[in-house]
Amino acid sequence: MLGIDFPLIMAPMFLVSNTAMIKAAMAQGIAGTFPSLNYRKEGELEAVLDELNAFCKENPGKGTYGINLIVQKTNPLFQKHLDVCIAKKVPFFITSLGSPKETIERAHAYGAKVFCDVTNLTHAKKAYQAGCDGFIAVGQGAGGHAGNNPLSVLIPALLRDFPDKPVIGAGGMARGDGLLSVMAIGGEGVSVGTLFIASTEAQVGEAYKAEVLKAGMDDIVMSDRISGTPSTIINTPFAKKIGYNQNFIERFLSRNKTTRKYFKMLVQLRGIKRIEKSLKPGN
Repeated sequence: MLGIDFPLIMAPMFLVSNTAMIKAAMAQGIAGTFPSLNYRKEGELEAVLDELNAFCKENPGKGTYGINLIVQKTNPLFQKHLDVCIAKKVPFFITSLGSPKETIERAHAYGAKVFCDVTNLTHAKKAYQAGCDGFIAVGQGAGGHAGNNPLSVLIPALLRDFPDKPVIGAGGMARGDGLLSVMAIGGEGVSVGTLFIASTEAQVGEAYKAEVLKAGMDDIVMSDRISGTPSTIINTPFAKKIGYNQNFIERFLSRNKTTRKYFKMLVQLRGIKRIEKSLKPGN
C-alpha cells in the first residue's frame, strides 16, 4: 500500500525527526515520517516538503515519507498544516489524538493514504467509519503517547473487528524478533521510533542518545506531566523531579469542559519547551 521494500515505518518523533533522517529512511526502502509540529515557523513546513518531494523525484523507486498530524482541536496549527500538506501532495498521513475525518477526505481526493493511531477499539471504530486506510496499533511501551493494551491483544482485536484494514504495530519495537512477532499475529509491519534517536542523522545531544541506548525496560515510566496525555518516558532525574501524575488542580482543569482546551494548550506548550531543552547538547 505504501510502496516500500520492507515492512517498517520510522515513526514520527516530536522535535527529533528531521529531513536527514527521512531521506536516510527512504534510501533504505522504508517509510520515514515526521510530525508537522516539528516545523512551526512560517514557511518551514513548505520548504521541508519541497525538499522531500524533490528527493523522491530524484530517487524513484525508493521508500516514501509521511506526515503525522495532531488533529485534535487543541492544535492551533492543524488547519494550516493540513492545507500545506494537501497543496504539496504528501504521500501518506498518520493522524493522532482527534477526528481524522477531514484529513481522510482531503487526502483521498488526490490518492494519498491515511493511517490512524489507535489504542483501542473505540478509537478504531471512529477511524474506520471516517474511511481510514489502516491502523497504527499503539500499544504498551510506545514512546511518547502510549496505549494501555499489549500489541498481542490489540492487533488481533483490530483484525477481528476490521478484517479489511491493515494493522501496523507500534510500541516496544526495536529488534527483528519484535517485527516477526507482530507479523505472526497478523500485523503488516511495525512502526519504530525511539531506536532511531540514536542514529547518526538525529540532531540531538550525544548525552540524550547515550541515555536511549542505556535505558532498559525498568527505566521506563508513564507520565501525564509532559503533554497532559499519558506518555512513556525514560525515568531521568528530571522526570523524577517533576513527578509523573498531574495534581488535583491540573486534573480538574484538564477535565473541565470550560477550561480543558486552554489548559491542554498551556501544558503542551510547557512540554515543548521542556523537550527542546532536553534535546540540546550538554543536557
